[in-house]
Amino acid sequence: MIAVSNLSVQFTGQNLFDHVTFNIADRDRIGLVGRNGAGKSTLLKILCGRQSAETGSVVTASGQTVGYLPQEMVPDTSGTVADEAMRAFSHIEELEALQQRLTDEIAVRTDYESPGYERLLNRHNEVTEQIVLMGGDSRREQTEKVLLGLGFSHADFGRPVAEFSGGWQMRVELAKLLLQRPDFLLLDEPTNHLDIESIQWLEDFLGGYPGAVVLVSHDRTFLDRITQRTIEITAGRIYDYRCSYSEYVLQMQERRASQMAQLTAQQRQVAQIEAFIERFRYKATKSRQVQSRIKMLDRMETVRVDEVSTDSIHFHFQPAPHSGKIVVETQHLGKAYGGHQVFDNVDMLVASGSKVAFVGRNGEGKSTLAKIIVGELTDYSGMFRLGAQVKVGYYAQNQAAMLDGEKTVFQTIDDIAVGEIRPKIRNILGSFLFDEDDIEKRVKVLSGGEKARLALAKLLLTPFNLLVLDEPTNHLDMDSKDILKNALLQYKGTLIVVSHDRDFLQGLTECLYEFRDGGVHEFKGDIFEFLDSRRMTDLKSLDAARRPSAPTVSANGGQVRTSKESYLQAKERERKLRQLRQVVRQCEDEIAILEEQLAVKESVLATGELQDADFYAGYETLKNQLERRMADWEAAGQRLAEAESDTVHARG
Repeated sequence: MIAVSNLSVQFTGQNLFDHVTFNIADRDRIGLVGRNGAGKSTLLKILCGRQSAETGSVVTASGQTVGYLPQEMVPDTSGTVADEAMRAFSHIEELEALQQRLTDEIAVRTDYESPGYERLLNRHNEVTEQIVLMGGDSRREQTEKVLLGLGFSHADFGRPVAEFSGGWQMRVELAKLLLQRPDFLLLDEPTNHLDIESIQWLEDFLGGYPGAVVLVSHDRTFLDRITQRTIEITAGRIYDYRCSYSEYVLQMQERRASQMAQLTAQQRQVAQIEAFIERFRYKATKSRQVQSRIKMLDRMETVRVDEVSTDSIHFHFQPAPHSGKIVVETQHLGKAYGGHQVFDNVDMLVASGSKVAFVGRNGEGKSTLAKIIVGELTDYSGMFRLGAQVKVGYYAQNQAAMLDGEKTVFQTIDDIAVGEIRPKIRNILGSFLFDEDDIEKRVKVLSGGEKARLALAKLLLTPFNLLVLDEPTNHLDMDSKDILKNALLQYKGTLIVVSHDRDFLQGLTECLYEFRDGGVHEFKGDIFEFLDSRRMTDLKSLDAARRPSAPTVSANGGQVRTSKESYLQAKERERKLRQLRQVVRQCEDEIAILEEQLAVKESVLATGELQDADFYAGYETLKNQLERRMADWEAAGQRLAEAESDTVHARG
């Protein structure tokens, strides 16, 4: 167990933590949440001993180990991927060296009956058992499993780590940490450098992890799949919820609504007491009651309402100009870098108004095809064509790095603003959280999140009818991701988005292109429908590899092979039913959450108190989301009923 007691930390005169106390049990799955700057990363550093608190203590039980993965780091290594990952077993190598020394000593000793010789044998046996228990015999197998799960291929194992990008080097660091299997695993934004398949693998790995896991993440789905406890950091205090992230959001909203109601009632009571005091202050017959009420006010502790951060971007894209019916068309499109063929024979047709996602493992060509579409790459094979009157807006994965670091925030926007937009520059920057002081800062001093927001702001200055966004949610917090997603849902143009954020993609796109093994394959449906389909396909492939042939049955005294076609058709019907049932359940779960969130807001409205504009905007957004999900649920239910009917007829 890790025991945190009366922890206090100050930063720039503000309390990050003020006498915070909580425990982490051996099998806990905890998500740390809070607005940007609340102290989540700082708390992880204190828990692992990399930073000290001003007051209080962090005590880890004797003999227990703590492993920590920061958001960013620069690995210092010249070894290969496999060699670097195997460094996770350095403690086993030390034991093996000790085992060898003991073996050598046993070989030269001849005092077989002495107590010293017996102690030597016992020690040798103890060390041997330790090596076995720590998995010494399966090190290479474990390393291969973790590296493959995190997206490396067998061919990558012998390549120097230095040849890989920073994101892939972070995967090696994550692999080392997972292989070390510390008792307490502290992960700060572990999915930042992972694709969807690697994230799913990590979810499965952490689901069976024998120790405790504490993580910071802006990935809702990742948090919900792993955590059963949520610790919120706000205004120097913590609130400990024994639930997943989605349930925490509901309980947090209820808590703050309750606090507001208590504060409103207290303010009403104070006003009544002050009115009584003012009315009878100078009447001798009421002096005792007046003094009593003055003391009552002095003793009254003001109800504290936790801060609700309003720091989130708010915007909408300009209306999309008209374009032709076909926006993007490719035939037999291919792209190679030297001898490496990234993809080939890609046939794609994107219609006007479509919302499309590019998904798949990193390195399979998603960003490459995005660059072909926006005109950054022109040396390809096959045919690529943009439709008539298509005007492209592009947010690159490294868009923030492409900004001119010597320009100020204001100059960055002013240089491309024209016409009636120019007088609105300060308002636009304000909507992206840049205040009067910020707009005169040079871009090179901005944080990663600030650069990402500035790059998004540039997209608002020109009307586009095709938006190509490559990992637009990197560096954005959950609120800002929600607002970006809502703006894209309202956008009437064509959208192509590259993303590994499942929660962001859900409900945003209706079609996906999967980049896999040098090919690009279209899938009609939602991201979670696709992932279910991909999982079932992988299981079928594994099952087919294990079984040499289709099942056989006995008929009329002879062996008759079951029709392969009908067998596969039955399997496909079963897969479709499972997929549709999952969609219906998912819609029902989301509808329940939205209805609870609306109920909280409606209870606040029932008080009759005036709310700010953001409250009413959020209320309308929730209602619209509920209407859409109800429509999705009805449509999915109809498709499920039809599929069940088809299955009954097929069996009959």
